Amino acid sequence: MASSLHIARRTIAGAALTCIVGLVTACGSSSPAAAPGKTATPGKTATPGKTATPGNSTAAAASSPAGTTTPAPSTGSGGTAGTSAGTAGCLSRYLRADMGVAQGTTGSTYIVIDFTNLNNYACTLYGYPGVSFANGTPVTQVGLAAAESKSPPRELVTLKPGGVANALLQIVDAGNFSAAQCGRATATWLQIFPPNQTVPLYVHYTSPTCSKAVQILTVSVVQPGSGSSS
Repeated sequence: MASSLHIARRTIAGAALTCIVGLVTACGSSSPAAAPGKTATPGKTATPGKTATPGNSTAAAASSPAGTTTPAPSTGSGGTAGTSAGTAGCLSRYLRADMGVAQGTTGSTYIVIDFTNLNNYACTLYGYPGVSFANGTPVTQVGLAAAESKSPPRELVTLKPGGVANALLQIVDAGNFSAAQCGRATATWLQIFPPNQTVPLYVHYTSPTCSKAVQILTVSVVQPGSGSSS
């Protein structure tokens, strides 16, 4: 049976929603100033493609990226999901993270996270990004980091210059949990570690969440293309 993230990905492919009114707010203009859905440096105007230094080493340590071993590249026939040996992994400093299309369902919201290669050279992504909510100054992680969806399987994704890959993020409604279970909080950022990287990217995103150990977030592996056309 397909997982909920896999089903949601197929649903989102035909969706064009950019905000889920009344459930989450991804288009607000709260401080720090940042373009909604764009990689940003907390406390500064958004600078797409620049890695952020939130000034709190514990935030990065608490949400380490999922998987740290770079696989041996597979071979492919010129597509985005295969490459010859020797292509380096994509570094955070050469990636931009953007919010793609979103789809609300009962009890959850599904949002696509797009990764764009800003470098002049091809690079590879493999496995799961590390994703968590964050807020405050300095920016600090809120609640648990995203769990890993069991499907689809991992695949090596090669990004040519300007190429895009995506991962699907499920956000469970914090209202599904009691106040005692949850520890209500408001997140203002998504803290995103590209696969196999230890430097996060930040996307301005406001959402109710839980500060206690309940699983609000689940993320899929990175796949080729933008989420709206996957």
